[in-house]
This record gives sequence, C-alpha cells and structure tokens, in this order.
Amino acid sequence: MAETTTTGEMKRTLGLTGITVNAMALIAPGAFLWTTFQMQSAQVAGNSTTAFDMWTGLFFALVLAFLTAYSYSELARIYPQAGTGSSYYFAEAALLNKEKAHLRRFARVAKLTIGWISHLYYWIYPGIMVAFTATLFGYIYQTLTGQALSWPVLSVIAIVFALITGYIAFRGISGSTNTAIAINVIQLTTLLAFGIVAIAFRLSNPTPTGGYEMASASSIILPRNILHLIYQSTIAILLLVGFESVTALGAEAKRPEKDIKRGVLLSLAIQGGLAYLFEYFAANFVVGGATVTAVGDKGAKLAGYAAAATDSAPIGTMVKTIVNSLFGAGGQAIALLMAATVLLALIGTTLACLNTGVRVTYSMARDKEMPSILGLLHGKFATPHGGIWILTAISALFGIYGVKTVDTLTQITLASNAGTFLVYGMTCLVAIVAFASHKDRHLVKHYVVPGAGMLMNLAMLVGIIYLGVTAGGATSTNVYIAISIVAVWIVIGAAWVALNPSMRGVKLLQDPRGTEIAL
Repeated sequence: MAETTTTGEMKRTLGLTGITVNAMALIAPGAFLWTTFQMQSAQVAGNSTTAFDMWTGLFFALVLAFLTAYSYSELARIYPQAGTGSSYYFAEAALLNKEKAHLRRFARVAKLTIGWISHLYYWIYPGIMVAFTATLFGYIYQTLTGQALSWPVLSVIAIVFALITGYIAFRGISGSTNTAIAINVIQLTTLLAFGIVAIAFRLSNPTPTGGYEMASASSIILPRNILHLIYQSTIAILLLVGFESVTALGAEAKRPEKDIKRGVLLSLAIQGGLAYLFEYFAANFVVGGATVTAVGDKGAKLAGYAAAATDSAPIGTMVKTIVNSLFGAGGQAIALLMAATVLLALIGTTLACLNTGVRVTYSMARDKEMPSILGLLHGKFATPHGGIWILTAISALFGIYGVKTVDTLTQITLASNAGTFLVYGMTCLVAIVAFASHKDRHLVKHYVVPGAGMLMNLAMLVGIIYLGVTAGGATSTNVYIAISIVAVWIVIGAAWVALNPSMRGVKLLQDPRGTEIAL
C-alpha cells in the first residue's frame, strides 16, 4: 500500500496545454448547452419567460467572466508561488505585503472568507455535474427502451458516476489532463457540426409549420429586457466558471509565472467566446414549434421555449427533428451520438472539478484552517486523496438531490452560482488591493477592470435575490432554498473558525509579522 504523507510535494507536470485544457474541461463546449437549455427555458419572472434573453444573458456573463479572469490572471502573475491556494492565497498575500500593520491584521480574515465561500462553488459544482450525467444517462436509456428511469435508479447512477470520477481524480492530474484533451476535441467537433446544421435548417426552412421563437438573427443578439438578461446570466455563469480554477494548479505547473495567466484567458476565449456564443446562437435560431413540441398539463400543447422547459433534453429533441427534416431519417441516432459526446464532456468536467476544487481545500487544510484529513497527500499519486474522496461523497449526495427534478437541480445550481459571484467579486477586490501598492500598477488594468468585475458580480448576486423576491411560484422557492444553502454554509464556517482546535488561541485580527504563528 502506498504511503500517505502530509509533507510531500505535488509534481510539476503541466505545461500551457495541460493548464488550458484542464480549464477548458470545466467550460465544456456543448455539454452545458445540452444540460442547461431546459433550465434556462424554464426560468420565468412573474408570468413572463426570460428565455428570449438567453443569448444576451450569456454574453453579459461572458463579459463578467473576462473581467474576473483578467483579475485572476494578474494575481497569478505576481503571486506565482500561490500553488494550490488560488484566491485563498491571493487574499492573504495582498494584505501581508502592505506596509501598514492595521492592514496586515486583516490577512487571515480575508483568506478565510474567500477560502470558505469558495467551497459553495467548488464543492457543489461537481454534484451538479453528477446530476447532469445521471439525467443524461436517463435520457439515453429512455430513448433506447421507451422506459423512463425512476429517481432511485438515477440516484444509484449518480453514486456510481461520482465514485468512478473520484477514483480517476485520485490517480493523478496527468491522466485527467489526457482525458480532457480528447474530450475537448470531440466536443468542439460536435459543436461545429450542430451549429452548422441548425443554421442551415433555419435558412432552408424560413417559414415552417410551427414557426420559430426568434423572428430573426438580430432578435437573438439584441436584449429585450435588462432584468431578464441579468436573470439569464445567473444561470449562464454556470457555463463559464472554471477558468479561474487552474490558478489552483500552480503547484503542478512547470512555469506558473507565465502559463497560469495564459491558460486562464485562453480557456475562456476558446470555450466561452467562440464555442458557447456560436452554439447558443444556433440553438436559439431554430427553437420553436418547428423543432420542439410537448404536451403539458391537462393535455395542453406546448411549443418552443415552453416545450423545452418540460423536456429533459430539448437539444436532443431539436437535433432529432432537424436531422429527420433535412435527411429524411437518422435523427434519433444522431441525437444519441451527440448525447454520448456530452456524456464524455461531463466526465471531463467532473474530473476537472474534483482535481482543481479540492486543491483550495488542501491548501486551507495545510494551513490548519480546515480538518487535517483534507491536507493529506497520497505517497504514490501525490494527490490530496483525503479531500478527493470526501468531495466525491458530497458530490454524490448533491447529485442524488439534483437529479430528482428540474427544480432541485436549479436550487443547487443557484447556490453554487451565488458562491461563484461572491468569490469572483471578492477576488476582483483583492486585485485592486494587491496592486494599490505594487510597482507596476496601471489605472485600467488594476483599477477599472477589477472594479467593473466586482460591480458586475455584485449585480448578478443581487439579481438572484431580486428574482427570488419578485418571480413567485417555483422560481422564488428555488431561489430561497439556494440562499438558505449559502446562509447555512456561512454559519458552519463561522462555527468552525471559532471551534477549530488546531487554531485555538490564534486571533482573527493580528499582524503576523509581530507573532511566531505560521499562517
């Protein structure tokens, strides 16, 4: 049996390609179009659907992500020694480097706040992926057999998938990186094919029976309602998060001072800027009664976004309809093939979640700010295996809950996204603080960009809360449950800091330069 150690070092095996593809695996192109289109179509504000601002909401989230990504990349540039800590390390370093003692006193509070809140994202997000995977497996099974799988069966699938990905993550980052490279190539190819075929269908059938939701291409890219745009962005951010996670791979990067920054920006540009904007344009270009219909309550006939909101795989339905219309047959086979590529992408995404998310936890545990079991490194694979297996179990639990209904999935998605906005916004603030006294500070790069990122993240967080207050019905219930999850986690964090036996007697507010206590 391999020796377990708490003092070993992670292996530096990742170049620019490895760093970039690990981030790209989280921003999996194609996978989230398939898995979140139903959720986005189902979102309502009052009695009005917000789906017409799906593309513009994605664009807004992408701008936010780029502003935040630049802040992360600049912090990674000046703190290449951050290792697994990412924003947790950045928050502490930004204050410890200050000359004034009263600022240094807040270093521990800052790192604990960002570190603990980041787990709302890093520990829930893998569970969302597990739920997506089990739901997709259920779609494939039902398409092949005509029988729907029950929630208990889907729960077992979620558990099995969590264990498989947990084991791969336990074996090391290199195997996961190779898997991510293959998956990204397959997904990008599938995405290009889907987009071209969808656009060709619309252009060759401008006025089909049933029609389209969007009157023209310009209707897709022009915002209709600013509040609806923000509401859609609160879900769309799920498609883009992950670019920052590679800053937690600094301990495994060969050239962290150069490649971390490049990997952050490249991954977001390729997956978000190119892939998702294109495929969401194509999907919204063809959605309508011509491509997706359903039967609602009491036999009501639904079409377009209303039908997509009740369909566990609306993209699959649209693919089947489009292919059958263009080629006469083969729609179901192509839909299943596309579902298989999405399944592969979700495997890569879940692996990336486990690999990167648990590393911030590992860094906190090494600082004694979290239980020591989370800071154990495996002697053979040099992975934080204690944290990986605990996160695997948590992911399975969230997966079981999320796979139940579209509402339960929305609840954990919004909770995760709320954590994302908090961490992203705070990290933008950290960038401003870090560069305020740095020798190469720049007005636009280090004040305007992170400042705008902080404000946009705050707007998104307020948008979630406002949606809960005003939307009514299931949407409000989902938001309230999500906010409750966030509140409970914050209370647990405060209790842990107060009771943590490893840090008993260490003050929250202190200047570490005046003590011998290692942070």
